[in-house]
Amino acid sequence: MELSSKSALLLVFIAALSQTVKAEERPERNPFLSADIYGVTHINPAKQNSIPYKIPLKTQHIDLDSLVPVWGGPVNNATYASTTPGYFWSVSTDRIALIDARAKRWIRVADIDLPGAKRRSLGTLKKIVEHEYRNMKDAETHIKSLLGDQPGSIMPAGIYALVSDQDIVYANAGTVVSAIGRVDPQDVSKGLEIKAQFDTAKIIPPTSVFGEKARVGLVGMNMTYDGHVVIGALNGIAVIDAALKKGHFQSFNDDNQMATNSLAVDSKNGIYVATGSKKPRLPGVMHKFVWTGDKISDDPSDGAWKAQYDGGDWPPAIKAGTGTGSTPTLMGFGTDEDRLVLITDGTNRMKLVAFWRDEIPADAQEIAGALSPRIADQKAVTAGISEQSDWLQSEQTIIVSGQGAFVVNNLIEEGHPDRIIDVMTVGPVHRPPSGVEKMVWNQEENRFYSAWTRGDVVSVSMVPLASSGSGAVFVNGYSDKDGWEVTGLDWETGATVSRTIFGHDNKGNGTYAILQFLEDGDMLFNSVIGPYRIPLE
Repeated sequence: MELSSKSALLLVFIAALSQTVKAEERPERNPFLSADIYGVTHINPAKQNSIPYKIPLKTQHIDLDSLVPVWGGPVNNATYASTTPGYFWSVSTDRIALIDARAKRWIRVADIDLPGAKRRSLGTLKKIVEHEYRNMKDAETHIKSLLGDQPGSIMPAGIYALVSDQDIVYANAGTVVSAIGRVDPQDVSKGLEIKAQFDTAKIIPPTSVFGEKARVGLVGMNMTYDGHVVIGALNGIAVIDAALKKGHFQSFNDDNQMATNSLAVDSKNGIYVATGSKKPRLPGVMHKFVWTGDKISDDPSDGAWKAQYDGGDWPPAIKAGTGTGSTPTLMGFGTDEDRLVLITDGTNRMKLVAFWRDEIPADAQEIAGALSPRIADQKAVTAGISEQSDWLQSEQTIIVSGQGAFVVNNLIEEGHPDRIIDVMTVGPVHRPPSGVEKMVWNQEENRFYSAWTRGDVVSVSMVPLASSGSGAVFVNGYSDKDGWEVTGLDWETGATVSRTIFGHDNKGNGTYAILQFLEDGDMLFNSVIGPYRIPLE
């Protein structure tokens, strides 16, 4: 482990600071979601990827062949809480399933094809993970034989979703957002059905990225605190009522900017979304829109704002776009806490950037080199890796717990332009990326400090997760020696405190998904072929 150059006294201060805010670190519960935890992608509307559950910390080997997933894929981004205690919803790129998780069960009750997506057979899903990926040519040939000439085109179907307080799942394939629920809410055995649909092409104009044929591209989903579904698009955001009957659209008003990640929502219906330039090394823009109840406002008089941040080049692997690779994450919910929104910027060696999300405080000072006075601080990420490396970039949401922010390096300097082929080969074929870092916000000084770095820790493509209950943060990585694993790091020191080792079997690849744990401490692992429940004892 490599510690930053800060003194031991600073580390003691950081640990004490983290302890003092734990009771206030969680955002206000959205009553229109199925649950406070796992009601929406990235855990909650603030997109913090942090839970309070206590997770067993130990080293163990898990044979995934001895467990049965709820099949789906080949991307299973997240598993969501049902309003019925003990049940969960699995949303993948090809189907939506209802799972009975009561009393240690993990049983598919019913599933339905995600409207607009193509269901993959059990045989196809098994072939994806049972194949030994030897080189890029072999991987490309194999995956295309199973998924077609453009495997990456299966996304973003099912990538971002949410479950409402009525136990309705909202997910999209293509331009169509579908609402899926039980045929009989009182009888889970009756199966699932489409309750409503909305074609966003009716309100979102098409756009192109590289001058290709213009299209509508959806890249995110969340829910306002008055129960409206928020949709992120390449060129703006839409807000649609829960019945999927009426929608509103607000563009970014800049054809040179596009969004590639989802969006965060606060309890006053502020909507935070970051865009990047379509041209390299030009600034991106952090936007705050406000849903007023009848329109999407970009008017400062309603609390809306926008601010530029630094961009970079188009990366060679894993991450897309010249701007941030992270969905904006909100930090600060206590009455005396600074209210920030965090992203990593687009520079080839990224910085952690924090923006004041409400009024800029009177004691705020402009940051040298920052493109906007709304930037509260921006700090270069080192992640414990060589400064000679051309790339240090993240495709993942910043993990926020209390005043701590955890970031990972996802970039390697070679890859495949198709993101599914890419994510299946980083690790087994290409040397995986390494480097993670935790920073802590000092409210007295309005700045970030580096608490610790680990240049040896690998996080390939899965979104990490922090557990305040266990004081740990978890990543999904790969090594030649042990294959795929979930590694737990101490939140205060960065020391390795747990390892769940899957071996070289590709079922241990989380492919862009989110790490999750259940309240009883079991791991909910969203594998490439579907979510597993993994007992951790």
